[in-house]
Amino acid sequence: MTISMAISTSLMILLFTFCQGILGATFTFVNKCDHTVWPGILGTPKLDSTGFELTKDTSRSFQAPTGWSGRFWGRTGCNFDDSGSGSCATADCGSGQMECNGGGAEPPATLAEFTLGSGSQDFYDVSLVDGYNLPMMVEVSGGSGPCASTGCNVDLNQKCPTELRVDGGGACRSACDAFKTPQYCCEGAYASPATCSPSVYSQMFKSACPKSYSYAYDDATSTFTCSNANYIITFCPSSLPSKKSSKSDGSTDEPGIESGNSGSLPGSERGSDSGSLPGSESGSMGQTMLTDGSWLASLATGTSASNQPSRIIQFIAPLMVAFVFLIGSLLKL
Repeated sequence: MTISMAISTSLMILLFTFCQGILGATFTFVNKCDHTVWPGILGTPKLDSTGFELTKDTSRSFQAPTGWSGRFWGRTGCNFDDSGSGSCATADCGSGQMECNGGGAEPPATLAEFTLGSGSQDFYDVSLVDGYNLPMMVEVSGGSGPCASTGCNVDLNQKCPTELRVDGGGACRSACDAFKTPQYCCEGAYASPATCSPSVYSQMFKSACPKSYSYAYDDATSTFTCSNANYIITFCPSSLPSKKSSKSDGSTDEPGIESGNSGSLPGSERGSDSGSLPGSESGSMGQTMLTDGSWLASLATGTSASNQPSRIIQFIAPLMVAFVFLIGSLLKL
């Protein structure tokens, strides 16, 4: 009986260790809009869904593992038949289905981007680099660290300049998407923080939503960090409770909160590439700009060795403890 109890206890420790390693964060989507929203999901590894219907005043949650990297957005004006075939008026993912199946949001689209740490902090942001179609806020549940809320709780469609407004007024394009010039897209000769400056259009976005990415190198006030947290993504939020007393428009009364952790970033939001993951807005996966001006590959994909420890190493210590416990229990018999 004693041997059986020792083995059972050790197996429970091993199971707990395994579960702790694979469960990263819970993402909960909440729709407070006065209409249905169809969230889209693009990330690695794939979650339980890549696109679904979220009716007014409803919510749905998904579990993501540590190291998950990806983005979320809300599609509007969708029409899908009983088989799930159809398309959306804004932020369509081009799959022809309710499930996006690996397709990214067609600009303009408000994006929430995440990289979950593996034994380290998470990085997250709300980006208007690909334009805007819906108010969206990210709030944190639990966790440790700055853990500030971020996003855009302003209807930019009402303030959108004529030259950026899409037909019907349901979305507002970025200057990069509208004019497709290197200067607006931070490409070519403008592909660095020193040469790519905020435009009058990105400044308009930033003024309305000060905690959201407004152009490619808008890092310092737009990237946030937290550890061991769950996240709530709200479309059309009516209010914004927050651990850090953020205002409902995405600004904050607390000095220094907007910067989150300026310097270590999920990625530099370069240009507009709706099929890429966080930190690869120009199509090159996981390029991250650090405060010293160096580039660190793969940070946004959750695979950077300097940012996150190997998952194998992460498990070695607790597994050894469980093994020693088992051997010690058997020796005492």
